[in-house]
Amino acid sequence: MTVQAARGPAPPGAAGAALLGLLGGFIAELRRAGLPVSLTEHLDAAEAVRHVPLEDRAALKCALAATLVKHHAHRQAFETAFEVYFSLRGPQFVPSDGAWADADLAGARDPRLEGPGGEPLGDEDLARMLFAALLGGDQERLRAGARRAVQRYAGMEPGRPVGGAYYLYRTLRNLGLEALLERLLETVQDEAERPLTPLEERLARDEMEARIDQLRKEIEAEIRRRLVADRGVEAMARTLRKPLPTDVEFMHATREDMEALRKVIGPLTRKLAARLASRRHHRSRGVLDFRRTIRRSLSYGGVPAEPQFRYKRPAKPEIMVIADISGSVAAFARFTLHLVYAISSHFAKVRSFVFIDGLDEVTDLFEASEDIAEAVHRVNTSADVVWVDGHSDYGHALGVFWERYGPSITAKTTIMILGDARNNYHASETWVMAELQRKARRIFWLNPEPRSYWDTGDSIMSTYSAHCDGTFEVRTLRHLERFVEQTF
Repeated sequence: MTVQAARGPAPPGAAGAALLGLLGGFIAELRRAGLPVSLTEHLDAAEAVRHVPLEDRAALKCALAATLVKHHAHRQAFETAFEVYFSLRGPQFVPSDGAWADADLAGARDPRLEGPGGEPLGDEDLARMLFAALLGGDQERLRAGARRAVQRYAGMEPGRPVGGAYYLYRTLRNLGLEALLERLLETVQDEAERPLTPLEERLARDEMEARIDQLRKEIEAEIRRRLVADRGVEAMARTLRKPLPTDVEFMHATREDMEALRKVIGPLTRKLAARLASRRHHRSRGVLDFRRTIRRSLSYGGVPAEPQFRYKRPAKPEIMVIADISGSVAAFARFTLHLVYAISSHFAKVRSFVFIDGLDEVTDLFEASEDIAEAVHRVNTSADVVWVDGHSDYGHALGVFWERYGPSITAKTTIMILGDARNNYHASETWVMAELQRKARRIFWLNPEPRSYWDTGDSIMSTYSAHCDGTFEVRTLRHLERFVEQTF
């Protein structure tokens, strides 16, 4: 980003207006990505920008993060938007004559990118340069080498609708970073005055891996800057935008998304537990106790300074969770079970049942393990949930549940059923749902599919929802959080 250095007030005139416009677009992108940025925080960010040198990208990034990011789960979305809106721009990144201009052809000659005779570096020269930069930890030379590697190997063409991952793969494949790591370690060993100890070898490996990872990030940033120059800021922001972990859909989560969800579920359960505890405390206050209030007022000369109440003793509900763990629904069931057991102290009793076409109780697996994640893994691997062919059969599973556990359902029991209600055209056995509704306090059904998908194909959601006290579309952790807050 070519901006003028500033300390104190923002630059006046066109430069100041351009900067404020860029900041406004950046904050709008954060909101589209799901970050809750208020007008006050927008003003705070504009004020913070006035007090940092604008040529220092790191300082600018820290100032904006301090005013706009309120949760660690939002940091990745902030990083992505910042790299797009405040990417380094200049003539060397502008397409020219139908092709990407080389640095030495765009009026921005860089001696680090030239051979001994002034010609552009060849493949072997570039490899030697990168090797020396990695070995010595030379950040400037590493950044220059990353720019040349992208120019030489990525094969970028202006206007071509190809994602950055493709260009990154082509560049890294030509560089051969895995072999480069081994060469670096051999060189470190050879240059040492004595043989390295196992600890020193480990430290050297970690250091070189960190430097190679930095090279990979520089290459990725270079590709992103060029794509921004070609396609524009808003188009690239839209392409790179990813949902926050709490907004990732269980049914379509990648392995990376699942890891992010696992990191978020812990803080979420603590927050929900605190809210439930506060709500129960406030709900425990009953009606005014007039006699006790008058008696208490005698010590204040007849002034009712301390109203007295008949405090309620709210009964904790008993919870029975019946979860479908077949196919992609398993991820949804896993996080829901995790959440329920994390806030189980607010329930009198929690019993868990899982099914596919057979049904098994897994309460003991949770009670025997302090690690909820480990307990959920054991549920998925050791529960006896297959009856015939391992395809979802809600009717048979509900029938088994009623036959085995129906007598233990009382007027204090709340039943939660987790699943997409896709019954593979088996018998629905809706009479079981009617009996459960008659005996239980409440029945809730949580479905990880969008409502528009309900009752399509083999889904019989409306057949079951007629016997539920509430049906909820729970596709993300945010939906799950909203369900807990509304019902308990």
